[in-house]
Amino acid sequence: MQFLVNHLYIFLTVAFAVSSQLIIKWQMKNISLEDTISIFDKFLFAFNMLFNPYILLSIILTLLSGLSWIIAMSKFDISYAYPFTALGFVFILIFSHLLFNETITIYKYIGVSLIVIGIFIICKDIK
Repeated sequence: MQFLVNHLYIFLTVAFAVSSQLIIKWQMKNISLEDTISIFDKFLFAFNMLFNPYILLSIILTLLSGLSWIIAMSKFDISYAYPFTALGFVFILIFSHLLFNETITIYKYIGVSLIVIGIFIICKDIK
């Protein structure tokens, strides 16, 4: 049972990070910053987005991801735990398709499959 609880910290790390990124994409979905505006204006825009409650939520989720990771690092070798963070690519691919109608190409399917296979191989190395 403790084995599963310890892995929950890794899963929470990934879940919080993925949720944060999806919120940011959702909030930026219909915003396009022109290439002609200055870098200062782009940073000013990004700074002003800090007052958006959903962006604030994404920052809190990123913080929670970091806190979960700190706990996970007390339970596992980093060489074992870190590859699980690649599951973020898998979840982002799935949810970007479901939520934002982004295209999933054959290359993305192959890449995600390789990630999942790699994680299964690493799982076999647990002590």
